[in-house]
Amino acid sequence: MSLISTLTVITKSIDKINDKMGEYLSFLLFGFFILLLLEVFLRYVFNSPTVWANELSQMLFGAYAILTGGHIMRIGGHVNVDIVYSRLSTKKKAVLDIITSVLFFLFSGMLLVLGSEMAWDSLSRLEHSESAWNPPIYPIRLMIPLAAILLILQGIAKLIRDITLLFGIELEADSPTSTAEGESL
Repeated sequence: MSLISTLTVITKSIDKINDKMGEYLSFLLFGFFILLLLEVFLRYVFNSPTVWANELSQMLFGAYAILTGGHIMRIGGHVNVDIVYSRLSTKKKAVLDIITSVLFFLFSGMLLVLGSEMAWDSLSRLEHSESAWNPPIYPIRLMIPLAAILLILQGIAKLIRDITLLFGIELEADSPTSTAEGESL
């Protein structure tokens, strides 16, 4: 197997992982909708609000938001300063992306290290919320290092594509499963 074939398999595998994660997590939006609709219905129709629905929706949305980071990067949905970037050629964009990847990996690495420490601390104490409902929050905190790993993997795939593009080799890429506007990485 050639180096190019190997890199293609690696990048496509990472893409597939993040695409599946984004696809599965998209179904959580229906859960949020039902949960919040139930809360509104119970609060305003029966004057009997729950103590758990708001906190549960916040916890689930937090997990949803961080776990989709790799997928959003995959479909090109993260915020970008397009004033200069959009005017660059594909190779110049790749050079700029390679240079700025240092900052990306520093941020993501810190998210992984500090998030892992926080998750481990929370798990070791079996941390619970201090609300009236008092649910365990360590499962949600465990999502932070997982999200960082997914983001780092997608960053590696992007860096591989940028480096190979700089050498005039464009790796095959499956088109993202999302219909979101954004450039295929």
